Amino acid sequence: MSTRASDLLTLTREGLYCPLGDFHVDPTWPVPRALITHGHADHARAGHAHVMATPETLRIMAVRYGEDFCGSSQEAILGDTLRVGGVTVRFVPAGHVLGSAQVVIEREGMRVVVSGDYKRAADPTCLPFEVVPCDVFITEATFGLPVFTHPDTRGEVRKLIASQRLFPERTHIVGAYALGKAQRVMALLREEGWDRPIHLHGAMEKLTELYKREGIPLGETPKVVAAARKDLAGAIVICPPSSMQDLWSRKFPDPVTCFASGWMRVRARARQKGVELPLVISDHADWPDLCRTIRETGAGEVWVTHGQEDALVHWCGSVGIRAKPLHLLGYGDDGEAEPAAPAEAAA
Repeated sequence: MSTRASDLLTLTREGLYCPLGDFHVDPTWPVPRALITHGHADHARAGHAHVMATPETLRIMAVRYGEDFCGSSQEAILGDTLRVGGVTVRFVPAGHVLGSAQVVIEREGMRVVVSGDYKRAADPTCLPFEVVPCDVFITEATFGLPVFTHPDTRGEVRKLIASQRLFPERTHIVGAYALGKAQRVMALLREEGWDRPIHLHGAMEKLTELYKREGIPLGETPKVVAAARKDLAGAIVICPPSSMQDLWSRKFPDPVTCFASGWMRVRARARQKGVELPLVISDHADWPDLCRTIRETGAGEVWVTHGQEDALVHWCGSVGIRAKPLHLLGYGDDGEAEPAAPAEAAA
């Protein structure tokens, strides 16, 4: 009997499970064997008995959780085919953050691709997304509404530099997720000619140093010292989004609050968060790229894991592709994947 998609992947309490390989992909609870797509906390959790991931993702997990984050680990080199139980698996670039990968699972001519989180836009801090033709494509849909069309990221970074030049007496504080988004903003600032120090909240320090060790040129990135905040007029400071709302951010000279997120496309969201300079910079595919990617895979069936599932499932049906929402819980805390109602997205 030929292999079916349901033989390769099914749903359990812990998430996507491969019965023939006896492993989970990005499980939300500790399991005996986990294949991890990338290092964000909603996909990469500590406590698994065995973890397979790219070398970069394993190093990210060690920085975040400690060297003993799992019982044992195995590096998956991008492009290499590995046998796990009764299936073969292969990791290919996802373009989301450093080390991010799609997981390709195959048996007897049936190929299923689990995208994890991904984007198609260029990013100097990670390898670009690679399209893998497949029978079933399992995709995210964080920005799975037609209103979400992300602008050119470099243009958003130029807005930040232009604002600093316009207000050289004010500190520009940029809220950005500590893994991936922050380092992408730093790298893009460097490419746009910003050669001054980029000051960091302490929560950014370890992961930024890891990126530097991986060969990503980020320049001088000193940690903000509390007593010196008053001296940072004209500086660019990057911090976690949560720190923009507390006393830490109010000690800088007349700060300009900036927020780097795909959700800054929603004007009401920017106003709600008190953001003076919204920067629409996303590490997730927008609506056109979600649709383009599905078409390019040639998949006859699409499963949508999390985000705006229903809209993407409806679009798939309108172009003759079978699709279903999985409504997976436990994903979406990477700093961008916040729920948004269609009415809010149009605000």
